[in-house]
Amino acid sequence: MNLLDYLPGVPNFPKPGIMFRDISPLLGNPKAFRYAIEQLANLVKDWEFSHIVGIESRGFIFASALAHHEHKSLVLVRKPGKLPLMTHKEAYGLEYGKDSLEIQADSLPMGSRTIIVDDVLATGGTILAATSLVNQVGGIVVGTICLLEIQGLGGQIELEKKQVTSKFVLSL
Repeated sequence: MNLLDYLPGVPNFPKPGIMFRDISPLLGNPKAFRYAIEQLANLVKDWEFSHIVGIESRGFIFASALAHHEHKSLVLVRKPGKLPLMTHKEAYGLEYGKDSLEIQADSLPMGSRTIIVDDVLATGGTILAATSLVNQVGGIVVGTICLLEIQGLGGQIELEKKQVTSKFVLSL
């Protein structure tokens, strides 16, 4: 199965010059979605971890399905102001602006081995911010995975500079 058949590009969204990858067709096809989760599970099969960290918002979808598939705990990294208890916050850059993420301070037991899941790796800012947040609450990032890597935006290079292990199902 070619997952790219289910990830059409939408030009100039959310800003001119950006090619957005729509995951709706993938999610709308049970066989394609199941196959995507199986491919993500294959990426982590040799890693020892207890928690999966999902990044808001599209990363939640893949992280929650993978956590269910792998029988692991799920931790959410969210946009500011959406978590009810004390949080840690990390700002980061996007290919089309700036943003920040938060993690609840008590979300991981000290020393928890985690993987971070997102849908797309572009510049690497989102994953690096999530990695910093996991570290701030005492977790250990074993690795990061994404369904799709957009090679031309340099995210993989930025992750390598910070010694963050990453794997992808697809690269464009």
